[in-house]
Amino acid sequence: MIDGSEGRDPADGAPRRPAVSAEEAALAARLDRLGETLGAKRAAEEAAKAKGKSSGFAQATKIASEFVAGVIVGGGLGWAVDRALGTAPFGLIILLLLGFAAGVLNVLRAEGVVADAGARLREKGNSGSRPASPGDDHGPRA
Repeated sequence: MIDGSEGRDPADGAPRRPAVSAEEAALAARLDRLGETLGAKRAAEEAAKAKGKSSGFAQATKIASEFVAGVIVGGGLGWAVDRALGTAPFGLIILLLLGFAAGVLNVLRAEGVVADAGARLREKGNSGSRPASPGDDHGPRA
């Protein structure tokens, strides 16, 4: 005891480990699995965050192109309608305003403020096709 050999393996002098019970071994295995799962989820979240975020200039360019495309298409269609039907400024004015509205809607969709119409239709299709009756708890009540 004086030489400090207590708690050491007599064969190689390494510190002795206490006997591990089956419950402790199972707990250690569960902790290892939890650590691996958490590490994988953190890596996936970081990858999604890095992938989902674009630079400020890229985001501004995307938004501007969404808006300008709507206005140009509306103006082009209005000009073509005016040339084909001879309705001089009316087709251009009306379709240019519709193009402006479409551009604003595209910007709102790109920013996630307005849901995509297809997503709303898919959501309605999954919830059932029967109309809501007054006794149901679905939808607004008057």
